[in-house]
Amino acid sequence: MNLPVLKASDFASDQDVRWCPGCGDYSILAQMKKILPDLGFPREKTVFISGIGCSSRFPYYMNTYGMHSIHGRAPAFATGLKSTRPELMVWVITGDGDSLSIGGNHFIHVLRRNLDVNIVLFNNRIYGLTKGQYSPTSVEGQVTKSTPMGSIDHPLQPLSVALAAEATFVARSIDAHVKHLGETLKRAAAHKGTSLVEVYQNCNVFNDGAMAYAQEKKQRADNVIELVHGKPLVFANGTKGIRLVGTHLEVVNTDEVPADDLLIHDEAEPNPSIQMMLARMSYPDMPEPIGVLRAVEGIPTYDEQINQQVDTAKELKGEGDLNQLFNAGDTWQVS
Repeated sequence: MNLPVLKASDFASDQDVRWCPGCGDYSILAQMKKILPDLGFPREKTVFISGIGCSSRFPYYMNTYGMHSIHGRAPAFATGLKSTRPELMVWVITGDGDSLSIGGNHFIHVLRRNLDVNIVLFNNRIYGLTKGQYSPTSVEGQVTKSTPMGSIDHPLQPLSVALAAEATFVARSIDAHVKHLGETLKRAAAHKGTSLVEVYQNCNVFNDGAMAYAQEKKQRADNVIELVHGKPLVFANGTKGIRLVGTHLEVVNTDEVPADDLLIHDEAEPNPSIQMMLARMSYPDMPEPIGVLRAVEGIPTYDEQINQQVDTAKELKGEGDLNQLFNAGDTWQVS
């Protein structure tokens, strides 16, 4: 059967987009609609599931199936859906508060299980929907409505958490770097297993410019390093690079060291130790990585394995009888 050729506009719903003017969410929405036609998946088999937060309005704006679910619980809904309907392409849309605070436990477990879904984590380092409280990724000392004397919490690093959970695909992109964002989302969609894309996203109302060092073109070259599999880690227009010295990474001037001193990026390395070092690089001491940190293929997915168990159980015991199951074992009658 020949599927109709879809355009980005075919994935736009008839709902008014209700984000603040200038919000980075618009860029992520635009790139998602742009890449979906290239994936060749019909709209009726594409699903967006979100939790609560500004980012979680996303399903309303997509002309696909979707669900605006419970705070922090989008991974649980996605697990149920993908396990029972493995033929669907499922996206989880979440924010730094939704996924890393109330939803932290669900976030970790969907990653370790390797469910075949794609998670896009909008990180603006603030609670936007509830009007400007600090979030799990807010920097130390940040003054917000809930931390008037500055945050004393050490910020959570989403990529480090994902790698610690041994997620099979871990990446980061930036709302303002639209070409890179689109390519990264495509890579995530193509991966078999749980894919996580953290997107630095500007909240121009409650945390404007928090990641300007990475988002603005004039600053990005010096503060961001684009990871390319099999290529040396260089930035600042090739004038600086990263090398491994013992158990830590350091910045070097490329004209002062041999070329083979530079660290070569290996996204497919099963041991995530070097990838964890990259995830822990942070501004202003080090350039921050964008691109695919880890992409390990061939790991069985949760949905595949659970359906294999169901098929095996049916072969051994038949289709089963729900009424018989309800009346099996010890029963009580309450009068």
